[in-house]
Amino acid sequence: MTIDNENDLEALKRIGAIVARTLQAMGKALEPGMTTRELDAIGAKLLEAEGARSAPAVTYNFPGQTCISVFPDIAHGIPGDRVLKAGDLVNIDVSAEKDGYFADTGSSFVMPPEAPKLARLARDGKRAMWAGVNTVRAGAKLGDIGRAVQRFADQNGYTLIRNLASHGVGRGLHEEPGAIPTWDEPGERRRIGEGLVFTIEPFLSMGSEWAVEGGDEWTLRADTGAPTVQFEHTLVATKRGYIVLTAA
Repeated sequence: MTIDNENDLEALKRIGAIVARTLQAMGKALEPGMTTRELDAIGAKLLEAEGARSAPAVTYNFPGQTCISVFPDIAHGIPGDRVLKAGDLVNIDVSAEKDGYFADTGSSFVMPPEAPKLARLARDGKRAMWAGVNTVRAGAKLGDIGRAVQRFADQNGYTLIRNLASHGVGRGLHEEPGAIPTWDEPGERRRIGEGLVFTIEPFLSMGSEWAVEGGDEWTLRADTGAPTVQFEHTLVATKRGYIVLTAA
């Protein structure tokens, strides 16, 4: 989606704030002994209270209201009977629709007590996302995002999952300009138009480079089983830089 009026921007800010608050509340609710289904129910209740609808459920008939992936799962995990325990690495991805507008956000959490290597990975996963975000402005190259994330990963001894990309969003969950690499892709020559709405969501890993099927039609795992995190914001490009729509 490309924003061309103030009404679009305000509507996107509203749904962006809703998914951000939902993600934040779910992260705070994490505790050993609860199931991922119970965690999903917290998100579902919050979205319903705001008059929003789960985007993956509406768009793809996903069997849950949010995606909850407990390592070794890294993406698109189905909420269910899995019981969370101390030390788990949990990714929560919240995307929703309200009044015809969509926003998407995600974060990885390490449940206490945190293993030092996982705590560092989570901190650096967020830093990798911001490395990409900070390249954004109208007229810049989409490829600058992936180059910045790749540079951060290389400098800090990480790898990136190369088949899970960022994407356009706004009037649908996945829109043009389609897949946006969050790794260095030399052939990426597209430029960022003013008002373009899209996500930035690198998957930073301690050794894996590909997401593989996890045993059902939704869940994905890292190919080598190396710990992997994801952080995601939805933003809009402006002449001066960007507006993050999913900041809590």
